[in-house]
Amino acid sequence: MSKSNHTQTSNGIHAKTSTTTPPPQSKQPTTTSTSPSSSLSPKALLFMALLALQFGIQPIVTKKFTSGKVIKSTVIFMQEVVKLVIAFGGITLSGVSWGEVLKGWTITSWLRLSLLPATIYLIQNMCSLLAYQNLDAITYNVLNQTKTLSAALCCYLLLGKKQSSMQMLALILLLVAALVMEGVLPLDYKYYLGFFLEMESTTKTTMATTLGDGETEDATTVTTKLISSSSPSSYFALTSRHVSHGVLPIAIASLLSGLAGAITQKSLQNQNRHALLFTMELCIASLLLLLLSFAFQSQDGMRIRQQGFFDEWTVFTLIPILTNSAGGILVGLVIKYAGTVRKGFALIFGILISGFLQGVLMGGGGVEEKAVHGVSGFGGLSLEEVVGGVLAGVSLWMHSAHPYVGKKDMVRKDEKNVDTLIYRNGTKSKDASNGKTAGRRSKKED
Repeated sequence: MSKSNHTQTSNGIHAKTSTTTPPPQSKQPTTTSTSPSSSLSPKALLFMALLALQFGIQPIVTKKFTSGKVIKSTVIFMQEVVKLVIAFGGITLSGVSWGEVLKGWTITSWLRLSLLPATIYLIQNMCSLLAYQNLDAITYNVLNQTKTLSAALCCYLLLGKKQSSMQMLALILLLVAALVMEGVLPLDYKYYLGFFLEMESTTKTTMATTLGDGETEDATTVTTKLISSSSPSSYFALTSRHVSHGVLPIAIASLLSGLAGAITQKSLQNQNRHALLFTMELCIASLLLLLLSFAFQSQDGMRIRQQGFFDEWTVFTLIPILTNSAGGILVGLVIKYAGTVRKGFALIFGILISGFLQGVLMGGGGVEEKAVHGVSGFGGLSLEEVVGGVLAGVSLWMHSAHPYVGKKDMVRKDEKNVDTLIYRNGTKSKDASNGKTAGRRSKKED
């Protein structure tokens, strides 16, 4: 009797297991599609492609349609307003009720989840502007491309999102791709050959130099002369002002970018915040901060009072505002469905698109005209941009195809495979389920 009861109980457990297994399987794609450590879903790829396109055309439309004399904070202000309107319209037209979107929303949650990243973004922009004014383009681009690495670090510290060895290698490869596209790492071997030959020549000359009393110079003096005399490395020559007003601000900006991205990802994924609602919250927080800056006698605030809000504006100024606003919304969608680390991949591809468009516009149709503007054949792209784009594509594949798998994930994957086998095998499922249940019970008894 006891044996039959045990069998009946096992069958009961099996029936429960077989009926409850399918629903999690049907929901699994939704969960993995928003996880930055899993393979990318079609929706995530679409948003990343759109963000790359926006990022690529933004410098071109901004330079063409925005006056250099315009009050920049007024442009930023209108961008936030346009984003707010677009997000509101998107929620209204999506068919989802506002009651469902605002479910669980409180002012406290808004302050915690939206005002904080908005403030961080504002400080980041200030640091980036300060660094841009005090660093040369190469140094700025090198340090600015570390944002993806800082995003990975902040996601690990705040969200516990670990990177596999292949993913860390992919992030380093992405950094190399960005530096190649930016021209920091040229592909001409003569550049590096000339650099090392000049370093060797300078070393011999400096070592041969003697002081007035006949003593040779110390290592510190020799190193200083090496840095100052070598033309390629002179781009990276550091002074106290470069460190305090250039290197340090851009390093802080890079870290803050990763921190704000991690906080945003936590709000959108772990807190299950609606992406467009979160965009609206960020916009309102940013608008409040800008209004405060206008009120407290800022330079832009004084110009607005003296010259008016729309000074140096034209109708065409709205074009880059619209594209940049769309980009702001796409950033939220990319972070929600792909993660803040993979947002960096989209931006790198945006650099490639920007190079292509600028090459076409500058090069025109003839090879000679492209050569005058320094653009290689490759459909308007330089060799560095082509190689950088290939490296970025390889790094994206590496990061997507080799996610971090912890011990718990491996156990869940094994259990899911067993449950799938039980559900599909019909008659054999009872024996498999009984064996699985008995195994679990024996482990508990042990």
